[in-house]
Amino acid sequence: MNTFSIINKKIIFRLLGYLLILESFFLLVSYIVSIIYKDDTGAAFLISFAITFVTGGSAVFFTRKSKKDFGKREGYIIVSIVWIICSLFGSLPYIINGSIPNFTNAFFETMSGFTTTGASILNNIEELPHSILFWRSLTQWMGGMGIIVLSLAILPFLGMGGVQLFSAEVPGLTPDKMHPRVKETAQRLWIIYVGFTAAETLLLWIGDMNFFDSINHAFTTMATGGYSTKQTSIAFYTSPYIQYVIILFMFIAGVNFSLPYFALKFQFKKVFRNEELKTYTLITIAFTLVIALKLFITGNGSLEQSFRDAMFQVVSILTTTGYVTADYLLWTPLLIALIFTLMFIGGSSGSTGGGVKVIRVLLILKNCFYELKRLVHPKAIIPMRLNGKTVPQPLVNNVLAFIVFYLLIFMISSVFMASLGLDMESAMGSVATTLGNIGPGLGSVGPAENFSHIPSIGKWVLSFLMLLGRLELFTVLILFAPSFWKK
Repeated sequence: MNTFSIINKKIIFRLLGYLLILESFFLLVSYIVSIIYKDDTGAAFLISFAITFVTGGSAVFFTRKSKKDFGKREGYIIVSIVWIICSLFGSLPYIINGSIPNFTNAFFETMSGFTTTGASILNNIEELPHSILFWRSLTQWMGGMGIIVLSLAILPFLGMGGVQLFSAEVPGLTPDKMHPRVKETAQRLWIIYVGFTAAETLLLWIGDMNFFDSINHAFTTMATGGYSTKQTSIAFYTSPYIQYVIILFMFIAGVNFSLPYFALKFQFKKVFRNEELKTYTLITIAFTLVIALKLFITGNGSLEQSFRDAMFQVVSILTTTGYVTADYLLWTPLLIALIFTLMFIGGSSGSTGGGVKVIRVLLILKNCFYELKRLVHPKAIIPMRLNGKTVPQPLVNNVLAFIVFYLLIFMISSVFMASLGLDMESAMGSVATTLGNIGPGLGSVGPAENFSHIPSIGKWVLSFLMLLGRLELFTVLILFAPSFWKK
């Protein structure tokens, strides 16, 4: 029997169809923005909407009699494919309008948006129409909380495969459930997400930002995406108020989103006892203080300026947002090394941040400590604990496997990028920043540069790394395992 026959192909096409219909309505929102600002991109968005809606509607129509047999395999396939499909259709406005006429570049920019990476090929951001900039930011906002989680929140009438989709979208170390039902959990996540986005928009608008820039930066801050409406990113805004507001919301976006929910429910014990939050905060403070002190000593400016530059870049890189207020490649080698280290940590589990995740780093450190204790007391049974609960060994093994895969992919991909003609610093920087969904890297892809000079094949490889990083490796890699396709 054909091994692929065990997969319910029709239900996959049906759900992908629903998700394309959902994407088409966001394209329509961008069309409305083009009307408001009277730019010349309305036709491009209408055509993109029509193509996306008709394709999605056709997929739903022709699979309307499909069986609702839906398991983990279908969930993994859908979650992996949806980012590619949405990026393909999401690149249409760029191509049709001519903002990014090259297909490879348009796909790279869109994949970078949906995966909240923030790596860009654009050299003329401020010359682009308002609706194109809005769509660019909107792709990150949709991708931040996850297209699948979005579908679970506002398309409950699907009535199928919710748990499988959610577990595939949030693999490995999942956030604390806020509700026993996945649909309600997704809805609560989105209420918090929308609430913080609205709050940041208002606070930025109170500052020196206009409303359009405020909502765009709120979109990409809460998504930890880093796309800006300015070529020089947040460095364009010299206002300390604006920078501190963005620091605050970047930090919040890097926190497990269940914790703000528990705080709003006055369940403060769950918040203050969370070891990942403590570690996340400690890393932020420690790196900020070290970098700020070094910047002040080396004449970066006033103590406040040094502290602000340090904290902004630390929080931006740690949460994988990727905004910049200073070119950290102009700092000392020690500080560049610290920034590079942050690229391998990432935000908290259950946040919109990418990277390895703080909880995995914490578990690795705990495992090392417990192994030392076991060597001293070989006959003792010493279970590892996290937040007062015993951590099962399979979870520890999962974390160890993730770290090994992550480092292997980083090393192999870095060598490949170097083979395309990039210097080793730029090769490693491009891989670290795309695999970690960060944005700016090192060398020729640093904060003052972009990815436009990368060869086409390199952009496709980096796009794949963005997808791997966004879905935390295993969701995608499992599709390449022969056993996945066997009955």
